[in-house]
Amino acid sequence: METTDDMATTTETPESGALDVLKLLIAIGALIGGLFAYYYYVEISLPLRVLMVLGGVAAGIGIAMTSTQGQRLRAFVQGSRVEIRKVVWPTRQETTQTALAVFVFTLILSLFFWGLDSVLLWVTRTLVGSAG
Repeated sequence: METTDDMATTTETPESGALDVLKLLIAIGALIGGLFAYYYYVEISLPLRVLMVLGGVAAGIGIAMTSTQGQRLRAFVQGSRVEIRKVVWPTRQETTQTALAVFVFTLILSLFFWGLDSVLLWVTRTLVGSAG
């Protein structure tokens, strides 16, 4: 059985690279075929045409996931799910306190910058001599 380290260090053969390109082209063809069917078969009911598009998308994704790039994407998503499980999420109380702190500091800073702007406006008008 191959480990992930072995898989990362193995080199691809030209056949697998060409096969992957072929798989991706077929997947793109399935996607385009679903869209083409949607617009070509106008006389068919809308829900059926939508199912054609969804079928093309599902087939395209399914075929693309069998390629090397699709396997890498699957491994990345699985690794991401493992990492998400390791996250320590804040409690409701911690989230509320943090949101309240952000709101209060935003209010304080907005008042500070409003006051600073007012003082600088007054200084500028005094120096320029504009009364308006």
